[in-house]
Amino acid sequence: MTTEWPVRLVDHEVTLRPLATGDLDAWRRARQRNAAWLVPWDATVPPGGEARPTSFKQLVRRLSRQARDGTTFPFAIEVDGAFAGQVTVNNIVRGSAQFASVGYWLDQAYAGRGVMPRAVAMVIDHCFFTAGLHRIEIAIRPENSNSLRVVEKLEIREVGYAPKYLHIDGAWRDHRLYALTQEEVPDGVLARLRASGNLSSNPSTHPSGNPEPQ
Repeated sequence: MTTEWPVRLVDHEVTLRPLATGDLDAWRRARQRNAAWLVPWDATVPPGGEARPTSFKQLVRRLSRQARDGTTFPFAIEVDGAFAGQVTVNNIVRGSAQFASVGYWLDQAYAGRGVMPRAVAMVIDHCFFTAGLHRIEIAIRPENSNSLRVVEKLEIREVGYAPKYLHIDGAWRDHRLYALTQEEVPDGVLARLRASGNLSSNPSTHPSGNPEPQ
């Protein structure tokens, strides 16, 4: 059986691998360049919540520790070898649930190339067929049309609406909830995406699904 973590996933020009401290410069440039585009959708810390890491190095260390504990898979996205964003599997629950949530963000420079639907599909396939999870959830703000387009391309069904679900951009925000179970994609999400013809023309760069607060 392939290891759950650390792992490197590759599909043509898109590579997913563990986020590393060496990503600092590229990560910082991407976040600064896309600040106005990303900040309105970023997870924030509510009053009384656990303080976020104060440096990128601390962020990576915390995510790496959570990955070792089996509660998080923090992937960096590369396109043709260049850092392009993140996709993170959060809140992994074992036991009778076998559940997790997925969050993501992408550098706007890589929009329109099908990168994000492909990356999310690769991650979900890893969760289902290697990590043994049963259900994946993605939470998206109703106003985040670009992230909604990602789940539309992946044909992930909407399962509910959660008022004041996550603390985003300084306040508790409503979210639309999308979910997928392993039984729905016996051949994998990536294979279904390819078969659908939805692999290209992806507009999304907005974060979704409560990625690690930046």
